[in-house]
Amino acid sequence: MKLNMSVLDYVILAMYFTVVLGIGFAARQSIKTSLDFFLSGRSLPAWVTGLAFIAANLGALEILGMAANGAQYGVATVHFYWIGAVPAMVFLGIVMMPFYYGSKVRSVPEYLRLRFNRPTHLFNSISFAVATVLIAGVNLFALAIVIEALLGWPIWLAIVVAAAFVLAYITLGGLSSAIYNEVLQFFLILAGLIPLVIIGLHANGGWSGLVDKVTSNKKGGDGFLSAWGGTAVGNVSNPIGANWIAITLGLGFVLSFGYWTTNFAEVQRALSAKDMSAARRTPLIAAYPKLFIPALTIIPGLVALVEFPKLGAKTGDFQYNNAIPLLMAKYLPNGVLGIAVTALLAAFMAGMAANVSAFNTVFTYDIWQQYVRKDRPDDYYLRFGRLVTVIGVVIAIGTAFIASGYSNVMNYVQALFSIFNAPLFATFIIGMFWKRMTGPAGLWGIVAGTASAAFIFVTSESGVEGFGFAHPLLFHFGSPLAASFYGAIIAFAADAVVSVAVSLATTPKRPEELEGLVYGSHIEGRNLTGAEKTWWRSPVVLGGGALALAALLYIPFA
Repeated sequence: MKLNMSVLDYVILAMYFTVVLGIGFAARQSIKTSLDFFLSGRSLPAWVTGLAFIAANLGALEILGMAANGAQYGVATVHFYWIGAVPAMVFLGIVMMPFYYGSKVRSVPEYLRLRFNRPTHLFNSISFAVATVLIAGVNLFALAIVIEALLGWPIWLAIVVAAAFVLAYITLGGLSSAIYNEVLQFFLILAGLIPLVIIGLHANGGWSGLVDKVTSNKKGGDGFLSAWGGTAVGNVSNPIGANWIAITLGLGFVLSFGYWTTNFAEVQRALSAKDMSAARRTPLIAAYPKLFIPALTIIPGLVALVEFPKLGAKTGDFQYNNAIPLLMAKYLPNGVLGIAVTALLAAFMAGMAANVSAFNTVFTYDIWQQYVRKDRPDDYYLRFGRLVTVIGVVIAIGTAFIASGYSNVMNYVQALFSIFNAPLFATFIIGMFWKRMTGPAGLWGIVAGTASAAFIFVTSESGVEGFGFAHPLLFHFGSPLAASFYGAIIAFAADAVVSVAVSLATTPKRPEELEGLVYGSHIEGRNLTGAEKTWWRSPVVLGGGALALAALLYIPFA
């Protein structure tokens, strides 16, 4: 699958690398404190943090993973956007960002320390650090796939080289370097994927021609072109193998809200905004491009399905993960190929950088500063943050080889979200809206939810793919994705039941200790002033518009 790159393509690629490192060096000049390094000094405008918010998600999860899903599961993949992302992004901007930004926390785990107790904080800090380097490994593996296709390097060498480059610009410029590069990467991704979609559709007779070919494909069929078809309870026939309850509750509620509202790799971009208004608008601005990204990921997956009959192999060039690189090699001329390759590298670097910058912040502030080395000078934590960045990248190199065992990285990533994010969301949502929830309940709820999801992972289709079992040990859900949906529901329920039971048996915090942390209390900076009251900046208007568009976009694919 080696791409036929020309001198022009390599020049485009070299120019991009030069600009990325230049941004890192430029950002380094503005770093004076640890807050500058980890949160950009909380000084960035909403349009920058909004684009960075969406670009941070445009890594392997989005490009390779969603294209792989498009080829394996069809149009139903839109659920990951229109019900599995946008509503949660709106909820984050309108409801949850005031708690995060108003309480002046530097990370998501730090909110748990203030709301619950130190054991809850420590458990979540450690579990988040583990999840982050695992997901960084997914992006690093995807980046290595492209380098392997580009240069023919063995996968291990490609992983190490890719990691070294990301390490360079994050260590130089911290979060500011990551964010400004993410804004650049967002536009590069559009420039690289739009031509691929246009050429792929043209080669297959436009959308109608592609629909005919997918319908007649032995791995496709009519079910590949419907989002909600075949999702009736007791009569499931859609490619994902999940009914509407699993899709709406498992993906649309638990997994989606768990990821977008508690994943610090995303929330960190909003916390770097210059004020409360900009912080709230960050995920809402990002929701609009998120609505239309399925055209750039799912359509290439469908095109790859009809163009490559061998697609779907467990190993080799024709894994679902390779849908985008295969199309690039087949369709794109020199020059355009260079832009597309640069866009892919940019996407994966954005995804990895988001996770690495979140990892170094949580490990430094929430683990090292709180439990290992307290009350040191600020420049000590700045130096340690750079060291931890190196450590995080080295660990990600190891976790990249775990991701390499999956023919569709999306199955792996969703399993991780069901284990780490789903129970955390239950703790957050109950703790924010129920003042009676206690500190011990925060800890034992997350522990119960995490253990439940991990049990489902090992004993279902996820375990078959992850551990090489011949068949699911206990549970048959229909597919690894369906297993993750149900695992998330079970994790949320287990967390909720344990949280309520433990809360009723233990003593809650005093009301004054919860000020600014729970619903109904005063949140500093929540009221908008001056120009921020204009209607088009209103979080409710922005959020309502995004939700309405999501509902309308479903209509042609119902």
